[in-house]
Amino acid sequence: MGGMRHTNAMFHVIVFNCVVIYAVLILFMRLLGKRQLGELEPAELIVTILISEVAASPVASPEKPLWYGLLPVAVLFALELIFSLCMTRSVRFRGFLSGKPSMLMVHGRVDQTQMRRNRFTPDELTEALRNQGVLDLGEVEYAILETDGKLNVILTPENRPVTAGQLNIQTQDAGYPLIVINQGRVMGENLRILGKDEKWLEKQLRANKLSSPRDVYMMTVDMAGGVFLSPKEGR
Repeated sequence: MGGMRHTNAMFHVIVFNCVVIYAVLILFMRLLGKRQLGELEPAELIVTILISEVAASPVASPEKPLWYGLLPVAVLFALELIFSLCMTRSVRFRGFLSGKPSMLMVHGRVDQTQMRRNRFTPDELTEALRNQGVLDLGEVEYAILETDGKLNVILTPENRPVTAGQLNIQTQDAGYPLIVINQGRVMGENLRILGKDEKWLEKQLRANKLSSPRDVYMMTVDMAGGVFLSPKEGR
């Protein structure tokens, strides 16, 4: 009987530790900002690995106090915030911590020194170019390996897409599209922002042979009135 009570107590401790650590990690990640969530540079990758290790300690060993995991996590996040602030104010510090972009191709020529320095093989270069829709290396003017490991490609002038400005074509800014139906639910606030109402929405549904917003998976409208509508599967 005593063993069962001990097991139940341990179970509650583990669940409580998981909930607290999860909430704290979410809070700290929000404080770091969206840039860190979208791309990891070397210093950020190290912090992420360390956090995953120390945060798991109170969960894997519930006999340890909760602060054994929370304190190292708080210190690591504080260091990351300090380093991020230093990087925004010092170009040298950012270069030391995150490195500098490398030009793997310059004027269509592969820089073999930079390739070796970044341990980048020809196969990896052609694969990264294919991921950006480039099959012919002769179309590449510059290929820059960024500090987060992404390869940015600038095509030669004759292979770059022609813009409306170059053709002297006047274009209208359609604005940012807003979701007006999200999985069958009408987003009333977005409709009001667009200056539309329920009657307008019903007209659009009838034009697409749909009887109800419940038949729509997603529908967006931009400021110029452009409509994108995706019915639910089976409709």
